[in-house]
Amino acid sequence: MSKSICNQSTLIRKGRVFDIFTENITLPNGVTLDMEIIRHPGAAAIVPFLDDHTVLLLKQYRHALGGFIWEVPAGTLDPGEDARQCAERELIEETGYAARHFEMLAEITPLPAYSDERIYLFLATGLTQAAQNLDEDELLSVHRIDLSHAMKMILQGEIQDAKTIAGLQLAAHQSA
Repeated sequence: MSKSICNQSTLIRKGRVFDIFTENITLPNGVTLDMEIIRHPGAAAIVPFLDDHTVLLLKQYRHALGGFIWEVPAGTLDPGEDARQCAERELIEETGYAARHFEMLAEITPLPAYSDERIYLFLATGLTQAAQNLDEDELLSVHRIDLSHAMKMILQGEIQDAKTIAGLQLAAHQSA
């Protein structure tokens, strides 16, 4: 099957991070319909290892979910920024650590039914202290967690964030 065809695209709302469009499309099977689509610049997420067994996780406030959740450091790509640059920047900003080594783990699509967002997952090692520089809307604390405990947190439902689960699973598989 071929790709769908966009017959018309109308901007509904220009947001701070992403834009929302209504698009009239014709699917590969010939069906024509209107869809709301989130156009997102992409993001990078980082699984930072302090040593072979210890990762840095964030306990971060998320208004949409009504509280704090466990996450790996992550952030949205700036215009013209590549994923690796974003990962380097966000790791320092959110954790106060820089990494000597970054390795791409995967590219994931967290919301493929209605968004073009892609998250690039990185493994970061060789961490050294740097100056944390949080944005004014970032409410978070940095925690050192044993990787095996983080994996149990996933199984127990304490970690529910999809990029974090994917990143930790891929990092655990790589370090096994």
